[in-house]
Amino acid sequence: MKKRFSRVFLVLSAFCIALLCGHQTISDEKSGVREAAVAGQFYPAQPDELRKMLDDLLAQASVPLPSGRIVALIAPHAGYIYSGKVAAYSYALLQHQKFERVVVIAPSHFEGFPYISVFNGDAYATPLGIVPVDKDFAAKLAKMDPLIQISSRGHTPTQQGGEHALEVQLPFLQHVLGNFRLVPIVMGEQSYETERALGVALAKMVKGTNSLILASSDLSHYHTYDQAVKLDQKVLKSIEHWDYLSLSQNLQGGRWEACGGGPIVAAMIAAEKLGAKEARILKYANSGDTTGDRSRVVGYSAVALLQADSHSGKSEPYSIPQKEKDALLALARKSVETAVKEKKLYEPQASDYSVSLQERGVFVTLKKKGELRGCIGLITPEKPLYIGVRDAATYAALEDPRFSPVIAAELPDLHYEISVLTPFHRVLDVKEVQVGRDGLLMIQGRNEGVLLPQVPTEQGWDRKTFLEETCLKAGLPPHAWQDEATDIYSFSAIVFGEQKLPEPLPLEKPTFQKPKEPPGPPGLDSPRP
Repeated sequence: MKKRFSRVFLVLSAFCIALLCGHQTISDEKSGVREAAVAGQFYPAQPDELRKMLDDLLAQASVPLPSGRIVALIAPHAGYIYSGKVAAYSYALLQHQKFERVVVIAPSHFEGFPYISVFNGDAYATPLGIVPVDKDFAAKLAKMDPLIQISSRGHTPTQQGGEHALEVQLPFLQHVLGNFRLVPIVMGEQSYETERALGVALAKMVKGTNSLILASSDLSHYHTYDQAVKLDQKVLKSIEHWDYLSLSQNLQGGRWEACGGGPIVAAMIAAEKLGAKEARILKYANSGDTTGDRSRVVGYSAVALLQADSHSGKSEPYSIPQKEKDALLALARKSVETAVKEKKLYEPQASDYSVSLQERGVFVTLKKKGELRGCIGLITPEKPLYIGVRDAATYAALEDPRFSPVIAAELPDLHYEISVLTPFHRVLDVKEVQVGRDGLLMIQGRNEGVLLPQVPTEQGWDRKTFLEETCLKAGLPPHAWQDEATDIYSFSAIVFGEQKLPEPLPLEKPTFQKPKEPPGPPGLDSPRP
């Protein structure tokens, strides 16, 4: 299992970091109260000053009340002078709300541990008072999955400082909600396995109660202003389109950035099971907007997860002009020919493409005289589409483990088909799966398999057979789609292929040598025919 521990990202000036490292507040072990560790650094330590700052921040956050019920929120966790103006947009929604319980999910910045830590103490303290821990809820939650444990890990302040990501949310919550019970959670490991475990468990525990889920996360760290905006929009787009699978995989692959990505994904999984289907971006900014220094910034967002009639991502507009389709098909062919004949990776020019500069998941299918000859693709949108086509075509020809590598003598007979994927959405009811429209991705533990939308149509399968075959593709028993431990995701695709076979190419001696670079792109997979 691939593990990803949170990196240490303290969103402070060098002076504030020095202050934090010298702070030595510890918990009161006898009372079981976790004392404030970053008061006076991330936010004011004096109650009156803190209340005034919160009032000022909330007054600047103008947010219309949503029509749907608020199920979960996402808020940043930097010092208030940096991210407070953004965080206020999430908390402004709560000024006329009442919640008996708030589940706060935060990343661990100071230590890594292979589980989810639910605080074992009695309360958290801030300058605004004591917030009692809902110990009964916490104990029941920890029994739901071995990856969830009652623990002090990630909660207890040390001589190196205290975990701020959870603490900085509490004064806002106290100010807008008044009294509530807290479930403080710190994720020592952020992987799809832990995200799923927490999300599924929370949904079961929260259902039917008056509870709010809050994910604590900043976005990209220490890039220039323009670079940060580009990176952050990838994360926000996946959230807005409710594609938390792509979010999880790209964060774990280090291609996107959000230090609390695990809490975000866990909150989205739980919120979805609780009826939330719309992710509304309330505010985005970075420290360049709040402090004026645009040389090394940190990104922040405020997001509400709301009940809605349909997934916000289902209506995502996306199309590819025919001219661009033709260019991508030509690119796929040129990539294979270059790899087979010249033993190197083809280098396309970005200026030759427009729509294809967007990052998309994509598969390239090769057929020879109507029979499958190779199919590999990138499941998640981790590269610009034209680069994804280049890589998928090259590896479909040379690396598909079901076939021997393509040789030069075969090149004239190859037919190319490209499938550009839409965002992934969890299948909540298999009756929603439509043969001919949907592709499927099946995940259970470490097993994963995908079948493209055109596969069941070509094979003449009905829905049940489609589900069973996707299980087999994932290395699972055919009935595994009925297991609670199995996640089923659907997607659609823009599928286009060559209209006619090309003119024969000059033949070369059929030798083969794998391209020396780059190594195989991560996330490549091959759908079962």
